[in-house]
Amino acid sequence: MKTLIQNGTVVTASDTFAADVLIEDEMIALLGTKIDVKADKTIDARGKFVIPGGIDVHTHLDMPFGGSKSADDFETGTIAAAFGGTTSVVDFAIQYKGQSLHHAWEAWMGKAEGKAAIDYGFHMIITDLTEKAEAEMDALVKEGVTSFKLFMAYPGVFMLDDATIFRALLRTGENGGTICMHAENGGVIDVLVKRALARGETAPKYHALTRPPRAEAEATHRAIALAEMADVPIYIVHLSAAEALEMVTEARDRGLPAYAETCPQYLFLSYDNYEEPGFAGAKYVMSPPLRDKAKQAQLWRGLAGNDLQVISTDHCPFCMKEQKELGKNDFSKIPNGAPGIETRMSLVWDGGVREKRISMNRFVELTATAPAKIFGMWPKRGTIAPGSFADVVVFDANREITLAAKTLHMNVDYNPYEGRKVRGAPDVVLSRGRVVIENGKFVGKVGAGQFIKRAERMK
Repeated sequence: MKTLIQNGTVVTASDTFAADVLIEDEMIALLGTKIDVKADKTIDARGKFVIPGGIDVHTHLDMPFGGSKSADDFETGTIAAAFGGTTSVVDFAIQYKGQSLHHAWEAWMGKAEGKAAIDYGFHMIITDLTEKAEAEMDALVKEGVTSFKLFMAYPGVFMLDDATIFRALLRTGENGGTICMHAENGGVIDVLVKRALARGETAPKYHALTRPPRAEAEATHRAIALAEMADVPIYIVHLSAAEALEMVTEARDRGLPAYAETCPQYLFLSYDNYEEPGFAGAKYVMSPPLRDKAKQAQLWRGLAGNDLQVISTDHCPFCMKEQKELGKNDFSKIPNGAPGIETRMSLVWDGGVREKRISMNRFVELTATAPAKIFGMWPKRGTIAPGSFADVVVFDANREITLAAKTLHMNVDYNPYEGRKVRGAPDVVLSRGRVVIENGKFVGKVGAGQFIKRAERMK
């Protein structure tokens, strides 16, 4: 199968140039001007950009939470991702206390196999680090699960103590894995939550008010310090607070391998959304919470200056009806999370590139190239080059779309950006050489997504 993308402008993290792209089966075979070949399919990209498919390294599909589960499974979630220009996701397999890590991995593979429409990998959430589990970390790295998520929040559920975190960090120094850290001071937050509820403060906004920026900054500082003592890299997930970014910036200025991601919600939404009337603030209950709008400029500066390396989504949707409403009288019972897997690329293009906060090349780096490099998928993914998988998006910078729950494809009954108009959206999306989105329709195949066996980091 030969596919030829003609007349487009190729944009990678480092270059912008006019070129045709020849795809043979799953791989990019050739870049060149006016490639003359008989192709099975020709796509005209005139006036459009040809960019690497987005890589979202933070999603929660089919994830149990507090008696419920996230509204998108691997079928609906990966189809929505494809509509938004994302061609690979790295989700999270959860090890529950008493389980082996391999049991968790197999359980999540079972959720994805036969359902995912694009390729997928997994981070492993560790909640019970026994000696056996430490040995399993080594085995998982060899099998392509090369990153492990630890929590400094959610006492009694996910939270690990510093000694356990330090042991896991030391282990990655030996096996080439990477620790991803949810950095919030869970003990302090727990006290604040209990005190707020005792005062009768039950509305959604108190979710944010009991998770102060300093609790995120303190935990970020501590995570980096533990990684520094273990002499290994650290990756901070879903950084929301400018105060936490200061900790990452300080570490990077000292030459430490500290990395961090942020998410579109922290760039385009703010604490003000929690003040929406009635129970509407529950739409935005996520951890960490939305922050002061005035601090967003610091996050954009971090993205432009490479103190933040990745924009992911933390896509974890729960419907308002039946799910978010579980916390109608107690903010601590509102399922944490919001939809975003489909809107990431358009939001960041519109609010980043069009607003001249970041360049086109930096956009590609943040949404595809850097996640591929950090998490062992480069150079097969995250760029447009011969020998790379043909995960390709023909992107129309002038196409305007209105973000709305009814017209998007995520399996959830609201959208945090409802009614927002954005300019810049995918026109055609290919996953490993197969067209999956064309003419506004999903033309791929449910279950065609394959497991991404990721490489360990360079030690």
